[in-house]
Amino acid sequence: MTVLLLLFIGGVLLLLLCLTMSLKIGPAAIGWRTIFEAVFQPGGASKEELYIRTLRLPRTVVSALVGAQLALAGLLTQLATKNPLASPHVFGINAGASLAVVSGLLFLPAAGLLASVGLAFAGAVLGALVIWFLAGSGPKQYVTLALAGISVHFLFASLTEGAMILASYSTESMISWLVGSVNYASWQDVRLLAPLLGGGLTLLLCLLPALRLLELDDEVAVGLGSRLYAVRGLSMLLVVLFAGSAVAICGPIGFVCLIVPHIARGMLGRGSSLNVVVPFTALLGSILLLAADVLSRWIAFPFESPVGIVTALVGAPAFLYLARRQGGKTR
Repeated sequence: MTVLLLLFIGGVLLLLLCLTMSLKIGPAAIGWRTIFEAVFQPGGASKEELYIRTLRLPRTVVSALVGAQLALAGLLTQLATKNPLASPHVFGINAGASLAVVSGLLFLPAAGLLASVGLAFAGAVLGALVIWFLAGSGPKQYVTLALAGISVHFLFASLTEGAMILASYSTESMISWLVGSVNYASWQDVRLLAPLLGGGLTLLLCLLPALRLLELDDEVAVGLGSRLYAVRGLSMLLVVLFAGSAVAICGPIGFVCLIVPHIARGMLGRGSSLNVVVPFTALLGSILLLAADVLSRWIAFPFESPVGIVTALVGAPAFLYLARRQGGKTR
């Protein structure tokens, strides 16, 4: 219990440090006093305070929210599929959301943020349904799910890139969004993401007793009264909610979904309860994306780079390590 408490306290302190660095570091040099006044005394109207309140602060909040959502989406995907290498990114769910959003921007250029989020949900649902249909059923479903997910991911990614090329829509902002970026975050995004994360967390907490049974063998879980299909369906609904809204706002940021749940379980211990794993995973997701966003500002300083570059640099080696450790087997 003492170690667990220290981990959470350390995580909260590290989160506060990342939040502070996200507000401090950038192309414009801002003093600590100005940052404090902009956050805690929002009555000032200086250019520096307006810069913090309208640009850096919403970007920081969005990074924290999206990081938590992506980490939880990855954890739920791994639980629902019993595959430690599963994530919405690898399984094509993010790619389906990206294809839907890009298609909406091409054919409905006047569509607003809510329309983009709706399209992202529809694309994520389409990706999930296609994958489950291709995977079929049976004892090898968990293996075929991974193969179907990767295939669908590359198919949707190719269609997205082809649509951009054919429509000459390869603008710098769209390319940056496709890599994964929080550079254009706004308070409108915060107002959209915060209730979605809050509602998703509420449903997730209600599902926790049933989710614990997913860690058991299917026969044992059914014997204990678990409705596996219903629980997996609700879990994937939450994955679509978390991942779809994150993609709509920030693009398909890669590898956060995959590696954060493994880091959380590694720090807490493999036998830790989901009551502890879920909040710690969300906390680490926020920390990772905030830290990656801060690092991305130094890649081409004073110009800003998409955060997806940093998560890919960190996540690709981590994915290879996990794949090698699993030896090609699912749990």
